[in-house]
Amino acid sequence: MARRKTIPDAQVLDALLDALMETGPAGLTFARAAQAAGLSAATLVQRYGDRDALVQAILLRAWDCLDVATAVADEQEASTPDGAIALLLRLMPPESAERDATDGLLLLREDIRNPTLRARGAAWGQQLADALGRRLSPNPEEGRRLGWQMASIWQGAHTWWAFTRQDTAERAIRKALEEWVRDAVEPKDTTA
Repeated sequence: MARRKTIPDAQVLDALLDALMETGPAGLTFARAAQAAGLSAATLVQRYGDRDALVQAILLRAWDCLDVATAVADEQEASTPDGAIALLLRLMPPESAERDATDGLLLLREDIRNPTLRARGAAWGQQLADALGRRLSPNPEEGRRLGWQMASIWQGAHTWWAFTRQDTAERAIRKALEEWVRDAVEPKDTTA
């Protein structure tokens, strides 16, 4: 008879995400994972198989959490360009900006290299672009285009902030998004 899991997979994978952020995918060993999860290495091998499957399970769980956070933000933020900015800033809390800009790149590399994770990332990107686009234009085609552009500006602003650190992450990214909205979305006065 198989033993009952006393620590649910979601709890284990959430604890392991922090360890994965610290070590990067190549540096996560079963010994380090066991220490972070409070389980034996043998238990983790039994649950997840090999190290690659463990890393994939951790990152799929992270995508699941991001999907939920995006859906909640989409539901709660205003259907305006300002609501689009608020949605994006909600997905990048100021307290995690440093970690996301540095350690998060190691995870992004893994997401891009792994076809299953890459598909999850692409699906989330579409979800995000759609949520933003509905706030930027009543025209679905234009909204889709603007949504992708805004998501790109957001990611680029986050990356450039990590290099320059000229302001807080939240202020720098908000400023870049507000300037983009003003230039790309708001109607221009052509009577002058």
